[in-house]
Amino acid sequence: MARFALLCAALVTILPAVFASPVAESTTLDKRVTHEGWATWYDTGLGACGYTDSNSDPVVAISHLIYGSGGNCNQASSQDCVYELKFADGCIISQWMEITYNGITQYGKTRDECEACGEYDIDLSPSLFEGFAALSVGQLEDVEWHFMNKDWSP
Repeated sequence: MARFALLCAALVTILPAVFASPVAESTTLDKRVTHEGWATWYDTGLGACGYTDSNSDPVVAISHLIYGSGGNCNQASSQDCVYELKFADGCIISQWMEITYNGITQYGKTRDECEACGEYDIDLSPSLFEGFAALSVGQLEDVEWHFMNKDWSP
């Protein structure tokens, strides 16, 4: 019985230290935060990131509130931006996102900035929007979206 008590005391002492240990710096953590907002559609063209897209491309414009300066356009694979939503420096530009509405899921590439969007609202290319509803609907409420891993592609 004394050995059992000694073992329990040792575990109580050691376990908090094990669980409180920091994660090694070289470890990459997958941070997938799902956002919810409105989705509208827009005519694509020359986007804020400097790329010209067409209405048939699966393109997404994100809110100006999270786009930031776009200073690192097309740097989705930058080591500083791995799996993190570092919006202010534009790291997520050209990164794929998963978009779900009414049980339908599609994928779009972040390529533009939306000045009229609320923080978690998104603007979709016509072809992407039509995968959810007719363009005449105009806007979709309660659309969920999140960025995919940096190297992911459909």
